[in-house]
Amino acid sequence: MQAVLNFDTPTLDVALLDRIWGVMGNGSPQEIKEAQAVLTKFQEHPDAWQRVDRILEVSENPHTKYFALQILEVVINTRWKIMPQSQRTNIREFIVNFIINKSTDEATLRSQKVLVHKLNHTLVQILKQDWPHSWPNFISDLVGSSKTNDSLCENNMNILRLLSEEVFDFSAGQMTQAKIRTLKGTLNHEFALVFELCQFVLTNSQKPELLVETLQTLLKFLNWIPLGYVFETKMIDLLGGRFLPVPLFRNHALRCLTEIGALDTGKQYEESFVTMFHGMMIQLQNMLPLPPDDGPIHYAAYIPRIYNDGSEEDENFIANLGLFFTNFFKVHLHLVESNHTTAQLVIIAHKYLVGVSNVEHKEVFKTCLEYWLWLAEDIYNSWRGQQALGWSGGGNTARKNAYNAVLSDCRKTMIKKMVKPEEVIIVEDENGEITKEFMPDVDAQQLYHSMRELLVFLTHLDYDDTETIMLDKLASQVDRSEWSWNNLNTLCWAIGSISGAMVEEDEKRFLVAVIKDLLGLCEMIRGKENKAVIASNIMYVVGQYPRFLKAHWRFLRTVVTKLFEFMHESFPGVQDMAVDTFLKIAKQCKEKFVEQQTGEAQIFIEEMLADVRNITCDLEPEQKHVFYEATAHMVSVAEPVQKREELIGKMMEIPNLTWTEVLLKANQGVDNLKEAVVMKSLAHCLKTNVRACRAIGYPFLPQLSKLFVHMMELYKWYSALITSEVSAHGAKATKYSHVRSMRIVKREILRLVQEFIQRSEDPDFVTQRFVPPLLEACLLDYKNSCPDARDAQVLSLMAVVVNKLQGKMLQDVGKILDATLEVTLQMITKNFEDFPEHRINFFKLLKELNAHCFPSFLAAVQQSKVIMDSIVWAFKHAERNIGDTGLTILYDFLNNVLHSDVATPFYQVYYLSLLNDIFVVLTDTLHKTGFKLQCMIIQHMIQVLFSNRINGPIDTRQQGTDNVTFIKQYLVQLLSNFPNLNREQIEVFIRGMFELSKDLHVFKNHMRDFLVQLKEFAALNNEDLYEDREGDLQRKKEEMEKRQQAVPGLQAPAPPNPKESDGEMID
Repeated sequence: MQAVLNFDTPTLDVALLDRIWGVMGNGSPQEIKEAQAVLTKFQEHPDAWQRVDRILEVSENPHTKYFALQILEVVINTRWKIMPQSQRTNIREFIVNFIINKSTDEATLRSQKVLVHKLNHTLVQILKQDWPHSWPNFISDLVGSSKTNDSLCENNMNILRLLSEEVFDFSAGQMTQAKIRTLKGTLNHEFALVFELCQFVLTNSQKPELLVETLQTLLKFLNWIPLGYVFETKMIDLLGGRFLPVPLFRNHALRCLTEIGALDTGKQYEESFVTMFHGMMIQLQNMLPLPPDDGPIHYAAYIPRIYNDGSEEDENFIANLGLFFTNFFKVHLHLVESNHTTAQLVIIAHKYLVGVSNVEHKEVFKTCLEYWLWLAEDIYNSWRGQQALGWSGGGNTARKNAYNAVLSDCRKTMIKKMVKPEEVIIVEDENGEITKEFMPDVDAQQLYHSMRELLVFLTHLDYDDTETIMLDKLASQVDRSEWSWNNLNTLCWAIGSISGAMVEEDEKRFLVAVIKDLLGLCEMIRGKENKAVIASNIMYVVGQYPRFLKAHWRFLRTVVTKLFEFMHESFPGVQDMAVDTFLKIAKQCKEKFVEQQTGEAQIFIEEMLADVRNITCDLEPEQKHVFYEATAHMVSVAEPVQKREELIGKMMEIPNLTWTEVLLKANQGVDNLKEAVVMKSLAHCLKTNVRACRAIGYPFLPQLSKLFVHMMELYKWYSALITSEVSAHGAKATKYSHVRSMRIVKREILRLVQEFIQRSEDPDFVTQRFVPPLLEACLLDYKNSCPDARDAQVLSLMAVVVNKLQGKMLQDVGKILDATLEVTLQMITKNFEDFPEHRINFFKLLKELNAHCFPSFLAAVQQSKVIMDSIVWAFKHAERNIGDTGLTILYDFLNNVLHSDVATPFYQVYYLSLLNDIFVVLTDTLHKTGFKLQCMIIQHMIQVLFSNRINGPIDTRQQGTDNVTFIKQYLVQLLSNFPNLNREQIEVFIRGMFELSKDLHVFKNHMRDFLVQLKEFAALNNEDLYEDREGDLQRKKEEMEKRQQAVPGLQAPAPPNPKESDGEMID
């Protein structure tokens, strides 16, 4: 194998290279590993590209040929500009001739289609480098050769399609802005020849393969070619008349018509769009006639049947039909509605769209759903008189009435296909079993929100029809004619989704009928699983109608009482659904539970709290936490304050009793706190307090005050115990079950304090009462614990404390950083994987300190270089959220420094190193997501040079040079480390950075172009590129000056002088 790596021999043993590729497919694991190593070395050799021609001519293994083309493409994309012109010409001519040789004969083209396609792609990479400057006659040569041979013409179409994709679809980030403009302009300028060829082929050719390739190529052109080529030629007639009716071409033609239909040309070409739509509908009704409305099968079911029973081409046609209608109507619906020749065809088209919406294909349905939502909102707005839209039958009410039947079918479709909302836990799995779902389906939730909005609009447009459909479907569940878990679920999710869309009286009548039928169904049906499904749907529906519940206390009371019954149900998921529904109702109707209701002896909350032990006796601890959070929401609105405090005391009686029992055990002997049962009780008690505090907020103060002192004692005691365990057994002790239980108690203490401070309303009181003992308990323990025992919650809590108390924490910044900074950095800088929570929370803390305690934070930065090192380490992190947080911290910090008294000494220490580090991440592909923030920081650092905030030289090596000139020289030196950039490129780039730094959008485009250039080696003479670049810079500069002059006050009074800045900094 190693023989192929000997590049001193004049001729490569291609047969050996073929055998190596054979090993890759059929060898043993060891042989494959060896072969892969040889191929990698061969590919990375700088002279490997010189062997490509022989490989392509001699090799008999297609994989070897693909490998050779891959090598050549890398050279074209990175080293093309530094090759001698003769070599570039020879490579270009070899590829062209090889393509002609393979595509002139139809049999060869068919048998080696993949190879020819890869050759075409290689040719397009050459075109991106040489065309039009070094290959001005490419288009005319291509078009001329196409007329000599059908198979050659077919392949040339493929080349044109690839070129269009590269220039118009994939150019962003792959070419400079100037190059993209040049290629687009040239392709537009020379398109007449290309269009003439396409039209000639489509009009005269009888060869199916050539026609298909031409239609596919035309599709790529349609979104950018001048409109005259589309609307002032016979192109639309050809597509709709010649190709749409033919099964072989209909999908390609329909995609082209879809692209045309999506064009928004204003008033221009309106008649063409009407004619196109009319012709399309006439052809469609001949190709796929809909059954009559009173026929044995409804059109809503007919098209899905065709989709399911047809070929793959039939499936694609129906999907493409949906795309055509949705794209066309979004732009031209009002036009074809108002035209008497197409008004009725619009309704027929929507019938087709109803059928397409019923197809069992998620992406097709999402496309249709987006359109139905747009249509329903548009009709609703016009009906409400918010728009003045014409309709052939009369005013806006006539327009709504015209769509009544179609929208009714749309309602049925949406109800049938309704997806589950995020609140639902009990679902039917793929095996038909009832299960409890823990992971939310984000895609389904987004779909649900769109469907909910659509059903709301549809309800507004015709409430009676919506009610009739839903109650009829519910009746089919009750009489068991359509009974299934899925049918009942989708119906109830749909019923819940339209809450608030009806007038109150209608909503009351509707909801009472729904609940009555569901309760009757629950009584009638047998089987625990069936009852669990019905019960979960009852809970969901009632929870969705808070307006009704608020207006009908007796019903609300009955619902809550029923939920309490469900809390004793042992069937999986029912208790979860019950407590979650209780929480939702408590949030929405909380005032009702603390008000005196007519006919009640006492307020409901007091009655409930008196029986809370019985209500919650069968709930799991986590379910009890939800219950207490719901109860706390009720208590939070109780008035007056004394009553609320009394209710808080009653609500927390059971947890407080547990707390007291634990303290009594501790008084008998602190070793009792080591018991697993005690630690479990403590954790449960603290979690209950956390949930209650989250709901009540700052008024939770009396309850927290009862616990706080003992919480801090427990925190210290468990900290000491954990330290003792670690000392005795090492870091592995943190994994022991009893140590984990201790850490859970500590973490819940921190969470409870964090929840309270986050919602505090008296910063002075919190600062004086809670902060000192909190810092004493947490910080020293955090600092002295082993890494595995340090809790990330401490960092999160400190971030919240700083965010909430802000300037009142200035004197404590030193303590916080002393306890957290170095020890946390030691944990997180060993690698990029360990301690993920610590990483995130640590940088959140730095962000809050920078934002709210900047003077103290800055002082700490001046005392220790470690802080800036940690920020730099953060934005160099490969994980996006940490990298972005680091960049945000740095950007905010630099803005704060600029307006401080220490800007000069700070920049003298850090300017050059920060600039270097930012360029490191800017040019690293792993940090692409931070591009905008990276540009903002570099822009800021350039603008700083023009302000008067830096009084003195940035670096001792300047020797009298002003800061702007010195930084330009420094950047030239820095960027010279990139071997594929020449001096002229670097100087043009740096000059552009400084001239364009006032406009972030322009500045970012300039930086993008620089990153594109980094991928290529540049020749010493690239005048064509630099002429464009210089012109681009000049144009942008002139545009910016015109903009500033046009708006009074936008332009600075005088341009900043590097030596005598006026102090203005334009962001």
